[in-house]
Amino acid sequence: MKDFLRDGKLITLMLGHLTVDSYVGIIPVLYPVLIGRFDLNFATVGLISLAYSGTAAISQPLFGVIADRYGTRFTGISLAWTAITFALVGFVPTFPLLVALACASGLGSGAFHPFGALDVRALLPKRSRSAGMSIYVTAGTVGVAIGPLIGIGLFSWFGLHGTGWLVIPGVATGAYLLWRMRKVTASGATERRAAPASRQVVPMLAIAAVIGVMMSRSWTVQVFQTFTPTWYKDLGYGPEFYGPLVTTLVLSSAIGTVGCGALADRYGRRTVIIGTLILSIPAVLLYTLFPGPWGFVTGIAIGFLAASTAPLMLLMAQQLMASRAGLASGLVMGLGFVTGALGVPINGAIGDAIGLQKSLMTHVILVVVTIGIAWLLPTESEMEKYSAVAVPPTEALKPSVVT
Repeated sequence: MKDFLRDGKLITLMLGHLTVDSYVGIIPVLYPVLIGRFDLNFATVGLISLAYSGTAAISQPLFGVIADRYGTRFTGISLAWTAITFALVGFVPTFPLLVALACASGLGSGAFHPFGALDVRALLPKRSRSAGMSIYVTAGTVGVAIGPLIGIGLFSWFGLHGTGWLVIPGVATGAYLLWRMRKVTASGATERRAAPASRQVVPMLAIAAVIGVMMSRSWTVQVFQTFTPTWYKDLGYGPEFYGPLVTTLVLSSAIGTVGCGALADRYGRRTVIIGTLILSIPAVLLYTLFPGPWGFVTGIAIGFLAASTAPLMLLMAQQLMASRAGLASGLVMGLGFVTGALGVPINGAIGDAIGLQKSLMTHVILVVVTIGIAWLLPTESEMEKYSAVAVPPTEALKPSVVT
């Protein structure tokens, strides 16, 4: 880990990832405030998450293609755009305008993620690629984790208008990224355009399995992080309890991300992914059946297991589509994001019908189905066969960031 943290390029990208994802973490603690202001129900308020995450998801494949062709020089601008549009959320007078701003803010997130993933992959040595990508993803997870704490503090002091202060970290970090990335090589984009995609036959079943697992895991993570504050508020708990609980959920996924990355380098990504899925079943049951202080313990298990395999699936997609790694990043992350966004109003509607507790419990069924999909994931030896016919990563993915 120390070797990764000495890499100035990787640290720069991690800082940007932390900042852009902190805005995602703020959304759930907005829900209790917005429900009162706009007279919303669980399903309707979930449209905010759908607007933000859905727009980010849908746009990611497009931005992935742009990254493959033109490089990643505009990462700082995308972060600043996210900050400015998100900061205006607390000042809009109507719910439709609120949803429109969430869509606009999601575009910035949609641009940042495939750009960052493409550059990070190019920086990592093959022997420790899973661990390195996991460390990078952890920065985003930490951003999501601190988001609820930032939101609770700002909304307690300034009310909904506290979103205005959120412009500061995004614009400042975006400007820093622009400064660090001011020297961009033209050769990086040229080599991506020159890389002949026809050399690699994309294994569609393997890619479909990777995307399917990513979609399922994203759904579970997003729903539990989103509805935990509202569920615990209905149970009579205050923000001083459910705010740290959501942070615990997210931070535990950060720890799991690093740990699972190291395990995957040793035992294989498919084995680790299937193992975490199996262990997720008792974790979900315990979290939903026994709310209260024990939620901090079972929440750690859910966060550790559900979110920790995302970088492994991202790397698998990049390896399966090595000559189109930017597009692969956009597809896996984008479809994962959109499924999580769609899952929020779906589980919100289920919660309106049968209660949030039972709605969250339905994810046991989703995990069981996902285990079947995960058996279709390729093994490490099969991944090597796919990579053997692809364009070498060092040729197709030359870093475009210059320190």
